[in-house]
Amino acid sequence: MYQINEIAPDVYRISVFVPEIQLQFNHFLIKDDEPLLYHAGLKLMFPLLLDAVKTLIDPAQIRWVGFSHFEVDECGALNEWLQTAPNAKAVCSEAGALVNMTDYAIRPALAMKSNEMLQTGKRRYRFIRTPHLPHGWDAGVMFEETDKTLLCSDLFHQNGNLVAITDKDILDAHKTSLLNYEKGPLMDYTPYNHKTKEMLYQLSELAPKTLATMHGSSFHGDCAKALKELDGVMKDVWGEK
Repeated sequence: MYQINEIAPDVYRISVFVPEIQLQFNHFLIKDDEPLLYHAGLKLMFPLLLDAVKTLIDPAQIRWVGFSHFEVDECGALNEWLQTAPNAKAVCSEAGALVNMTDYAIRPALAMKSNEMLQTGKRRYRFIRTPHLPHGWDAGVMFEETDKTLLCSDLFHQNGNLVAITDKDILDAHKTSLLNYEKGPLMDYTPYNHKTKEMLYQLSELAPKTLATMHGSSFHGDCAKALKELDGVMKDVWGEK
C-alpha cells in the first residue's frame, strides 16, 4: 500500500513501507507544466507507484524522471516510466548519463552539469553534483528553487514507518539507522571523505525550506543547520576512527 502527502506546494511524497526491512521508499511527484518524478523506484513497485501517480496526474504527462545515483530504488523502474510517458526523459549527472544511462535507459538522458538549471514551468531546479554523497561516483541532488525543496536522496536516511514530514530533529534517528547498518551487510553505506563537509556546507548555503528524503520523514525547518550538523553525524559514524 502507498501513502501520499503534499510536503510542500505541489510536491507530493508517495511512500511505500516495506515492513520486512522496516524501511520506507519515498518518491516525489512535483506538479508543473512539465511534471517531474524524483525516484523512479524499484521495478517490483512500479504497478503500485503507477496507481498512486494516477490519483495525482495522468502519468503520460510526466516529462522528467530524476534520481541521485544509479541504484535500483532510485531508477530501477526508469524504463517503465519512459514507456508510460512518451515525452519523458531521465535527468541525472553527466557521469550518470555517460556511464549508466547510455546503456540502461531506452532514451537518452538529460546530462546536467553542477549548478545547471532545469526549468519545468514556474519551477526551476538546480542540479548539484555530489560524488560519493550519499554514495556513488555519479551522485547528485536537485534543488527546487521556487519553494526551496532539496531532493536529497539517501541523506538523512531513517528506518521505520515514520510520519511524512516533521519539524522535529531527524538526526538522532538517522544516526541510529546508520549505526544499525554498521552491524550488518549494509555497512559502509555512506563514505566520509575530505570533500564531504565541503559538499554538505555548500548544500546548506542554498537555505532549503524542506528536505525531501528517500527513506524516512521529510524535514521542514532549519534545513541549513541540519545539513551542517549532518556532517558531524557522518564523520562520527563513517569517518576515520
